Amino acid sequence: MSDPALFGVVGGAGRAPSSPAPGAVHLPGWLDLDQQRRLVVACRDWATGPVPIRHTRLPRGGVMSVRTVCVGWHWQPYRYTRTADDVNGARVADFPEWLAELGRRAVADAYGDPAAAAAYAPDTALVNFYDGQARMGMHQDKGERSGAPVVSLSIGDSCVFRFGNPETRARPYTDIALASGDLFVFGGPSRFAYHGVPRVHPGTGDPATGLTAGRLNITLRETGL
Repeated sequence: MSDPALFGVVGGAGRAPSSPAPGAVHLPGWLDLDQQRRLVVACRDWATGPVPIRHTRLPRGGVMSVRTVCVGWHWQPYRYTRTADDVNGARVADFPEWLAELGRRAVADAYGDPAAAAAYAPDTALVNFYDGQARMGMHQDKGERSGAPVVSLSIGDSCVFRFGNPETRARPYTDIALASGDLFVFGGPSRFAYHGVPRVHPGTGDPATGLTAGRLNITLRETGL
C-alpha cells in the first residue's frame, strides 16, 4: 500500500463527473478495484488499533450510528487530539505519506490545478463505516483550522450523499449517488457546506473489494494544527 503510483483516475462506468456546487466535484469510479482492495486492507488494520474503531458519543449523550477510526489526529466532537482520551488514551496511528499523496492526486484531478494540489497537506483521515442502518445527519466539517479541501472516498455499498450549502441544514441541497470507488472533493466556497448521508443501499457493493457488506467512507483533511 506504500506506492502512491497505484492511485489515479479511472473511468466512471458511464457516470459523468459533476460539480453540484462551486468548489465541489464528484468523480465517479476514481479508484479501481485493486486500489479499493488496498484501502480496505489499510482500514481494517487501522480499525484494530492502537485506537480501535468505535461509535462516537456526542456531547449531549447521543451515539453516532456510524463507527469511526481516526488516523493522524483523533477526532471527537468537536476537536482534534493526538491521543484518544475518550476511548483508551492511546495515540492514534500515524498518517502515512502515501495517503497524503493520494489526497494531492485527488485535488489535482478534481480541480485541474497542480499548484493547489502541490500545496495540499492532509494530516488526518476519518474512516467511517456504515452498516445498512447507519446514517449521518447534516453537519459541517469545521473542526479544522484550515480551509483546505476535504477529500472523500467511498468503498462498498452505494449511498445517498446529501450536499447542501454553508448557511443552513435545510434546502437547497443536492442528493448525489455515491458508489464504490467514487471521489468527492469539496473546498473553496463549498468547504463548509452542510452535508450528510440519509440512506445506504445494502447489498450494492462488490465483494471483490474485500468489503462484503457496508460502506467505508474515508475523508482526508488538513487540520491546520
